[in-house]
Amino acid sequence: MEFQDVVSTLRAMRRLHPDPVPEEDLWKILDTAIMAPSGGNTQPWNFVVIRDRATKEKIGEWYLDAWDKTYGPNRDAMKADPNMVRTFNSADHLANNLADAPVLILVTRKTDGMRLGTMGGASIYPAVQNLMLQARELGYGTTLTTLHMWHEKEVKELLGIPEGIETVALIPLGKPKGKFGKPARIPAEKVVFWDKWGAEGSRPE
Repeated sequence: MEFQDVVSTLRAMRRLHPDPVPEEDLWKILDTAIMAPSGGNTQPWNFVVIRDRATKEKIGEWYLDAWDKTYGPNRDAMKADPNMVRTFNSADHLANNLADAPVLILVTRKTDGMRLGTMGGASIYPAVQNLMLQARELGYGTTLTTLHMWHEKEVKELLGIPEGIETVALIPLGKPKGKFGKPARIPAEKVVFWDKWGAEGSRPE
């Protein structure tokens, strides 16, 4: 695929086929993830690839609990909003079927005693984006989720993650049931200023 096609069709895919993902593809995705930049080339990331059904089910229970607590109270309002109903239904499906994703990739970060903030995120989320872009190029769907962090202590205990490591993202990965396509985006002209805030530019003819 052309780079622009990969980037412009990287949309959240939350309905996934349960078919196994070949290890060859997983290694290519992970090899691409670790090529991301990080501050001082510290490379603070680790990745836990989860395929065991029982483990996915347990994480799925915690994920659903977090989903119900954060979005459940607004369920009716979000379903009534035509701008949100499709996204809500998709996310609700994932929350209730997380264990059916063939692979979950838990992304972690070495903390050095500091919790993840804006600066720390700058050294970890480029790797997450690389991972998702490479998955898209291979035809796999992904979405970046963080609701597992409501139960981070339990997740870390389940997976044997030591102290000094924090989780930053949980990425379901598999062949999508839907079709890839360009997501709705506000045009760049509406969000870009030139030299100072509020100064609009114009594209060349």
